[in-house]
Amino acid sequence: MKLSAQDLEEITRVTLLHYEQNAESFWQGTRGHDVSQNIAALLQHITGEPPHVILDFGCGPGRDLKVFTALGHAAIGVEGSARFAAMARAHSGCAVWQQDFLRLDLPPQHFDGVFANAALFHVPAQELPRVLRELHATLKPGGVLLSSNPRGHNDAGWSGGRYGVFHDLEAWRGHMTAAGFTELTHYYRPEGLPREQQPWLASVWRRN
Repeated sequence: MKLSAQDLEEITRVTLLHYEQNAESFWQGTRGHDVSQNIAALLQHITGEPPHVILDFGCGPGRDLKVFTALGHAAIGVEGSARFAAMARAHSGCAVWQQDFLRLDLPPQHFDGVFANAALFHVPAQELPRVLRELHATLKPGGVLLSSNPRGHNDAGWSGGRYGVFHDLEAWRGHMTAAGFTELTHYYRPEGLPREQQPWLASVWRRN
């Protein structure tokens, strides 16, 4: 069933409210998460000499912005939650643009890489083609996007006050290729565990 404009606004409002109300506990619970595998997967596929210009899409409180900066890259965050955006600026010292994921305003052909770690699954499936095209457009030609999402069987709904869509690999491939990306690699996380204990699907894509 197609979501109405009012449905989409409510999904955004309630999901962001959850993060606003739980910003500190979220930060304490995630600040030590090791996503170095994802960061390395993005950076190793970007061509050209560093430093690179990286968009951290859904940067949260800024954990990964700080890592990209420490590695010598120029990182900018996009974040829907006002509290997270403020926390990310304070923690990382980077520019953070507060933007609704469904109302993005991104510069064309600006970024070498987009790091979308645990963010794009919040975008309702009917809006995902447009959002992916906007991310495609903000990448430089040949730029690279990494996505990491909790996987599922293409079901959507509410979990703990947040809306999410849980794609499988084939559905995600369909969305990404339709938006103009070519797959470079994919893998499941956390690494080294049996597949049933790997809830995250990560994939790396190049702008055609």
